[in-house]
Amino acid sequence: MTDSAAEASRGVHIEQPRILITGSTGQLGLELQRSVAAAGSITAADRSVLDLADADQIRAVVRRVQPQVILNAGAYTAVDRAETERDLAHAVNAEAPRILAEEALRLNALLVHYSTDYVFDGTKPEPWNETDPTNPLNTYGATKLAGEQGIQAAGGRYLIFRTSWVYGPQGKNFLFTMLRLGRERDRLSIVNDQIGAPTTSTALADATREIVTGVLAGRFGEGWPGLYHMTCAGATSWFGFAQAIFARAAALGAKAPELVPIATKDYPTPAARPSNSVLSNAKLHERFGVQLPGWETALEEVLEILRRRSSQ
Repeated sequence: MTDSAAEASRGVHIEQPRILITGSTGQLGLELQRSVAAAGSITAADRSVLDLADADQIRAVVRRVQPQVILNAGAYTAVDRAETERDLAHAVNAEAPRILAEEALRLNALLVHYSTDYVFDGTKPEPWNETDPTNPLNTYGATKLAGEQGIQAAGGRYLIFRTSWVYGPQGKNFLFTMLRLGRERDRLSIVNDQIGAPTTSTALADATREIVTGVLAGRFGEGWPGLYHMTCAGATSWFGFAQAIFARAAALGAKAPELVPIATKDYPTPAARPSNSVLSNAKLHERFGVQLPGWETALEEVLEILRRRSSQ
């Protein structure tokens, strides 16, 4: 029995930390609410309550809630649209994290922020480490990198988790896009020369809970603030990811279309993407003892959630 559990069993009131979750209706925000529900007193702030493009509103909400933990799950994630909405992407992805870090520092609160594999240019053949030079190819990646730098400049108690190819059982993502297109079309062309690690919002949220509760309990000592990579293990292409989805989705009644591998050059987009987005998770495991499941295992877990949901 933990010390807290022992005290609770003796009738001692244990004050739970106040946790502010931004972007609470996004796919990661929803999973964080599920995962950390028992870890603290949750204030879930969606865009109607906390617009991350509004600096004054960010400060006002944080000062009203007075959180001990801020989980910044909100972001501008429309990668292609960011090329024409640069000011908005910068406000949400660069300015908002800096402001949250400054407010967290004022409160001595823990800030957890999520960044992206798109801070790299994809030219390295091996998995990317936290110390590798960044060189984003698109506006989205550049604004996310600026957000990292703003947090680091503010200092304090922060954790930045770079992740990749996020999807899950809720929200808009590649999984649901594939299932929808599979119903609508007999043949799909999928990019096969961009490599990364599909990572579930469920695994991200659960790993975040494990690390945050450990930090609050003092289990990790000193020196834990910083930047870490956090993705599911392994790697595949978008084509390989689509193959895996349709190979496992028959139980959902999903039709499996013909999948055709294509090169990035055959599917031009406004924003350039890195060819290799695989991140090394060694630092995360060494520091916190946390390791996310393999991407195929995580996919099966998400599909099982969808199967249970569809049968209810």
